[in-house]
Amino acid sequence: MSRSTLRPESLPGGRLARAAQAAPPEAPAAKGAKGAKAGAKKGAATTAPKGTGEIRIIGGQWKRTRLPVAQRPGLRPTPDRVRETLFNWLGQDLTGWRCLDAFAGTGALGLEAASRGAAAVQLVESDAALVEQLHTLQQRLKATAVRVQRGDGVAALKQAAPASLDLVLLDPPFDGALYEPALQAAARAVAPAGFIYLEAPAAFDEAQLAPLGLVLFRHLKAGAVHAHLLQMAA
Repeated sequence: MSRSTLRPESLPGGRLARAAQAAPPEAPAAKGAKGAKAGAKKGAATTAPKGTGEIRIIGGQWKRTRLPVAQRPGLRPTPDRVRETLFNWLGQDLTGWRCLDAFAGTGALGLEAASRGAAAVQLVESDAALVEQLHTLQQRLKATAVRVQRGDGVAALKQAAPASLDLVLLDPPFDGALYEPALQAAARAVAPAGFIYLEAPAAFDEAQLAPLGLVLFRHLKAGAVHAHLLQMAA
């Protein structure tokens, strides 16, 4: 089946006013300690334990807050550039949105949504150590809109009420077979005007998305990552 990259400019525009006129991405956040500003006005920075790396929340109330990245097999945080572009596509302000991050990992995607005003963010992760880390971050940030759940992301999507979510975040392991079941469950759970973000090692084309009732709204390739913003077909 073809996996040729789709160009977003070839798709019909105007599907949703809040995202169709996305602002150009800002410069990616600086990496490492040199890029951090001491005493950030919003959100206390967390300290990464020894043997871990760090990423940063790009925008919102916790902008520049550092998130630890544990050295776990298969853990692959969404790059800063990709996250920044995604939230430019979404229009930056997610006030009142209901979100589910089905393969939360470091929590970068879901916490970014909460930082930008999402009313409810469910972080689902199967790894016990990562779940503990997410609980710690949730408490340090006093993120009352965030709920951390240990479990299977696909199962959590199946348990969500139909058409109940404004944003579903899917970043499953690249070497797994979770893409089709995750997309099927997400298509059922997302609201008609909502979005599904999909991160994958290859581009998904119309032939793959159409049977799921989905269309491609935006696409970005950054290194080995293909980032897709999907919507329900009209």
